[in-house]
Amino acid sequence: MTQIKLSICIPTYNRAPYLRTALECLAEADFSFTHEIVISDNASTDGTPDVVQEFIAKGLPILYLRAPANAGAAPNLTNAIQHASGEYMIYQGDDDLLILPRIAEVVAYLDANPDVTACHAPWYLYNQVANVDERKFYDVDADVKFERQDFMGVFEFLFQKHIFPEIAIYRLANARAAFVPRHFCFWPFAFLAHFLDDGAVTFLKEPFYRSVTLSQHAPSRQQAGNEEVMTSWDTYRGGLEYFLHFGTQRGRFSEAEEARALYDRMCHIFTALRMSVAIRFWVAKHDYIRAYELYTRMAIAGFADHASVAELRSQFPAMVALQTLAFNVSAMPEISRLVLSDAFDAEAVAELLRTVGLGAHIAVTADTGDDEPSLAAATAVLAASAEVAQQFAARGYDPRFIFEEQDLTRFVLV
Repeated sequence: MTQIKLSICIPTYNRAPYLRTALECLAEADFSFTHEIVISDNASTDGTPDVVQEFIAKGLPILYLRAPANAGAAPNLTNAIQHASGEYMIYQGDDDLLILPRIAEVVAYLDANPDVTACHAPWYLYNQVANVDERKFYDVDADVKFERQDFMGVFEFLFQKHIFPEIAIYRLANARAAFVPRHFCFWPFAFLAHFLDDGAVTFLKEPFYRSVTLSQHAPSRQQAGNEEVMTSWDTYRGGLEYFLHFGTQRGRFSEAEEARALYDRMCHIFTALRMSVAIRFWVAKHDYIRAYELYTRMAIAGFADHASVAELRSQFPAMVALQTLAFNVSAMPEISRLVLSDAFDAEAVAELLRTVGLGAHIAVTADTGDDEPSLAAATAVLAASAEVAQQFAARGYDPRFIFEEQDLTRFVLV
């Protein structure tokens, strides 16, 4: 029996069109070595089995695993890894693509460097609709190899280059040991510690992987990784701290108080810079409250003037105030009208309130002087000042439902 050199592990669930595109790409492989495609199907209910059988009939070396029930993403990937038979393995998202000539080059590199347990590289963010690589997720100036247990060198490299070691080709024996569940620690940093504990690790300059950001099958679909970027900054810190713990236990980091303070500061900076990316995503979704919360954490880390967020600072007081107003008013079922005191441009404010979440059933109007009791009972008011708020209360509006501009803005400090 011929030894399989490379296992391409693809977990999937209900993504038949995407999987078809991935397999069409893999069908063009002309490797000089044997390979297998291990597809772990999480009990898909769409046409996934038919797509797989179609490509098996075409001669692709597919091992198809179908779970009796959806077990979740992590078990699905683990199932693929545990069933793989190659000397090396790579994880491939079912909606992503491999750069086949580069895959062959990396396999040749691993053959020539038996001490390397994991071979990482940046990846392209790929616009499939325009058929263009938009950019690399991170940059490596030149191929670099770190010897076994060089935790200090790798940690400084991660920090200085802002590296995310998510894409790699691994020695399968090491991968089986390294891929253990991690929940509070970003798995690529934790797994990297495991691989480095076993042997050398390499970071190559040129990508061998394309992450599809704009798919031909669903051009309006949000990239799956966006959600992680928007919410996972603390797991990034957790992953770095896990890596530091691992290196400390191996005697590669100092446990002195000054050294610990330095490592903590480096983790803080790394995390703050990731928050700047998350802030841009939240602003794009018109969620200024979340964006402002992250900004405060960046500011305390010393990055209040970072280029990615400096231009947003002037927007935060007004937009956070409006979103807070929209949230509070929408939370009260009896409110069907929001009156703006005549100090506000009702049309412009109404448009902004809609974008930040004001319920569609709530009418936004300028003050018309109509104080009919039944309307007043279902009305919230945005008052430009305390004096104006008092005037509305005197006219019969419920003081509990009168919001002063100053109260909405005074806790937004930039």
